[in-house]
Amino acid sequence: MLNIVNKPFLGLFLFVITGTAAFAQTGRFQQSVDYKMDVDMNVTSNQYSGTQVLKYTNNSPDTLHKVFYHLYFNAFQPGSMMDERSRSISDPDRRVGDRINALSPNEIGYLHVNSLTMDGMKVDFEEVETILEVTLPRPILPNSEVEFNMSFIGQVPVQIRRSGRDSSEGVRYSMSQWYPKMANYDEQGWHSNPYVGREFYGIWGDFDVKITIDKSYTLGGTGYLQNPNQIGHGYEDEGVTVPKPTGETLTWHFKAPMVHDFMWAADPKYRHEKVKMENGITVHHLFIPTEETTENWEKLKEYTPKAINFLSEHFGQYPYKQFSVIQGGDGGMEYAMSTLITGGRNLRGLVGVMAHELAHSWFHGVLASNEALYPWMDEGFTSYASSLTMSEIYSPSENPLAGSYSGYYRLVKSGKEEPMSTHSDHYHTNSAYSSAAYSKGAVFLEQMGYIIGADVRDKGMHRYWNTWKFKHPNANDLIRVMEKESGLELDWYKEYFVYTTKTINYGIKEVNPQGDHTDIILERIGLMPMPIDLVITYKDGSQEMVYLPLAIMRGEKTPEEGAPKRILTEDWPWTNITKKITIDRKMNSIKSIEIDPSKRLADVEQENNKVEF
Repeated sequence: MLNIVNKPFLGLFLFVITGTAAFAQTGRFQQSVDYKMDVDMNVTSNQYSGTQVLKYTNNSPDTLHKVFYHLYFNAFQPGSMMDERSRSISDPDRRVGDRINALSPNEIGYLHVNSLTMDGMKVDFEEVETILEVTLPRPILPNSEVEFNMSFIGQVPVQIRRSGRDSSEGVRYSMSQWYPKMANYDEQGWHSNPYVGREFYGIWGDFDVKITIDKSYTLGGTGYLQNPNQIGHGYEDEGVTVPKPTGETLTWHFKAPMVHDFMWAADPKYRHEKVKMENGITVHHLFIPTEETTENWEKLKEYTPKAINFLSEHFGQYPYKQFSVIQGGDGGMEYAMSTLITGGRNLRGLVGVMAHELAHSWFHGVLASNEALYPWMDEGFTSYASSLTMSEIYSPSENPLAGSYSGYYRLVKSGKEEPMSTHSDHYHTNSAYSSAAYSKGAVFLEQMGYIIGADVRDKGMHRYWNTWKFKHPNANDLIRVMEKESGLELDWYKEYFVYTTKTINYGIKEVNPQGDHTDIILERIGLMPMPIDLVITYKDGSQEMVYLPLAIMRGEKTPEEGAPKRILTEDWPWTNITKKITIDRKMNSIKSIEIDPSKRLADVEQENNKVEF
């Protein structure tokens, strides 16, 4: 495992050397950043000032004449795009609604750049709500590095969405999306999306952050604390006596290598408890102790390490040496090496939100697909992984993905479904976005196991991790990994399930006795073709399977462990609406015939999937 704590730069250097060569074969690139920030937080005014030195490396083949920064806190002002969208959409997020429009001047959020230079040269910039548009004094050439120096000021908004102060649970500061953040530039160009409501896409790099704040506050979040024996607050080494602060403030110094964001939270009431795992990972839990939280947060310390171990075993080894679970925010939200979750939950709810936000560390934190374009590759895959995690560490479930399938079916029946390829900010309704990103995205992976076999899918997920960690994969990258692992062609699956709203609906149309054999006629009613596992159960209790791969798969899945014996395999061309199958058994020996008893096929009308005799 990469030892990021003791030798972060050497370990990451070795990763870059070994990882870049493989990445270069794809013809893609990614920029790199190195942030150094010093921030002073005034806990009376809820305002802060900071400086930022950003080393920016243009690894693209393009010459850059402009750059863009995100200024997320500017969304929390009356009349902002987030405000307008929250008040005009038919199903507003209950956490936002019309709250932004009602904010007073000392409640709004803002983030303003006071000065900015590039390599010592003054630059022209314009603040356009949540985006800073920067015109460069000279172009940034391909394969070159420049240094931006900035001073900025901000005001923390009252807690509304993800970030903020003075939450309903009394948390003083949830500091996410709090600093001017360079927008990503990739093979599709700049991704300078305004902050309207959805999630984030960043550039990997190293963060060196110093935060000066009232000495009574305990902090937690992204990165490794560099001065724990001077800070204390539960971070000090065992047996160390922490010196008393000489002034009214403390300066917390964090470093975070190879992350694409930096979050921190602060409260004078936090209880900070550490769990040291056998593999060297330290898990930090920070919460405000109350009658509602203390017992369950104490129990949570047992589940977080179990979840890290399960996810590492099944999806790839967690690459950092710490993870922080922090009470804060407005629900649950993922960040580099950390999460903010609301704390006043029953134990199952608390473990569940922890498992979900932790699972994001794999799909948001390390694989980090562009969530504006592929939210289902983060939210959906995270939902899939966290459902399996909960079944393993909390309570076993015969069908951990049942909830995701139900969510997808409700979306289809609502008539509001939009293709999963829709830009996340541009879904017509919040419910359509949520069901597509979370439910249908999870179904995509579980159904992949139906198509290529669960064991092959699981091996494919490890291959996906090892091939694309720290490289921002897209849908094509995932499909190619699964094709290589399975030996099957799968482009059709992506084209139908991601880029359309065509649904799966198969039925058993007829069963006809033919003397010593039986004819079964299957029908494709829906517009999306799929392979079919047809399981026949006989009156003597035995089972057999007729397997019907699509002709365009150019092959067949390996028989799955525990599946009935295959008695027949025939391709079903997608152009053919019906398919006749003949089995060498009398009809009076058959108890039932069923399409996919495993329920992994997302068939939207299952009443015609089974006949019994």
